[in-house]
Amino acid sequence: MPVYRDEVVVLRTHKLGEADRIVTMLSRSRGKIRAVAKGVRRTGSKFGSRLEPFMVADVQFYEGRSLDTITQAESLGSYGAEISADYGSYTAASAMVEAADRLTESEGSLQQYLLLVGALRSLSKHEHGPRLTLDSYLLRAFSLAGWAPSFGACSRCGTEGEYSHVVVQLGGVVCDDCAPSGSPRLDADTLSLLGALLSGDWEYAEAAAEQTASRASGFTAAYAQWHLERGLRSLAHLEQDRSRG
Repeated sequence: MPVYRDEVVVLRTHKLGEADRIVTMLSRSRGKIRAVAKGVRRTGSKFGSRLEPFMVADVQFYEGRSLDTITQAESLGSYGAEISADYGSYTAASAMVEAADRLTESEGSLQQYLLLVGALRSLSKHEHGPRLTLDSYLLRAFSLAGWAPSFGACSRCGTEGEYSHVVVQLGGVVCDDCAPSGSPRLDADTLSLLGALLSGDWEYAEAAAEQTASRASGFTAAYAQWHLERGLRSLAHLEQDRSRG
């Protein structure tokens, strides 16, 4: 069909010519879409702020040979202003959309779309701390992509137990028999927090000590870097904000 509609969350934009932008979006049913928004950078554009990063919209497209063209956009979730007003939330959201951009392709994933929209909505409402929200999102997003971390059973042999060795290359905790020589360890509180963030146990997560949350974030960042083959650029800015606090 030359014309189609879909719900999308805007991941990123970049300039095209004097007045246009190319918008990269994660859609509800078509996966990742790149399309041109014509005239969006002009004052009084019909699209307004509906095609900025972190925004959720119902968009109509016209299919093109190389890039589709956006012809209509109606706002479904105006999260951008609230997120951008808080530096911690902004950097967390930037890391989320960067991860979503790299984890999803054109085949689509409704679960990835719903997870990202829910995380951005939570950030905009300040329901939880930005870094806890980001870590929970990343752990869940990687699980949906087929890289679920293990915090209870050995990720190599599957034996249940309470282990402290953690190897991101192997997928999480490993038992003493499977642990490579010199592998790092995490304390029980940090592993419990990681499990809570993965399962969405916010009561437990928000009660965690700051040092425990910091160690959990370190594991999550390392896990993301390993599976994406390079780190998320936005995480560096979030660490700077934490160090200033």
